[in-house]
Amino acid sequence: MKSRKLRVGVIGGSNPSQEMLNIAYEVGKLLALKGFVIVCGGLGGVMEAVCKGAKDEDGVTIGILPTRNLRDANPYVDIPIATGLGEARNILVVLNSDVIIAIDGAYGTLSEMAYALLYEKPVIGIRSWELFKKGKREKNIIYVDTPQEAVEKLLQVLKLTNA
Repeated sequence: MKSRKLRVGVIGGSNPSQEMLNIAYEVGKLLALKGFVIVCGGLGGVMEAVCKGAKDEDGVTIGILPTRNLRDANPYVDIPIATGLGEARNILVVLNSDVIIAIDGAYGTLSEMAYALLYEKPVIGIRSWELFKKGKREKNIIYVDTPQEAVEKLLQVLKLTNA
């Protein structure tokens, strides 16, 4: 039986800085080189940059769209999934990922991080929301600064250090 490719949900803002776009692009490249499938919200900003990075390394990308129109996907999405659910589609991004990498982001990203924690999916944050509970930093989010650190932590979390 063929094993399923692992999926990494990459979440983040639709209007990030150029620095965050560069980080997302690099994350996409690194994940594709390791053979991961990218899952994202399928639109612009971090979502488009991560997909472009993945496609530049022949990776596979899935975009779970908030709209009912497949054509709304950014040009680097291989498999667009129209939902018509608006922001409620955020839960689908999380449920269809083995691990989440959050890059920058606004409230939609925050909701996806919360869903990931709720469903016990590992979360790696690159300059994204820092969450605290009772004055202590959320222990189930791994905070990193670079794309390389994010992928290293991802491999450790998934116990794929030889990947």
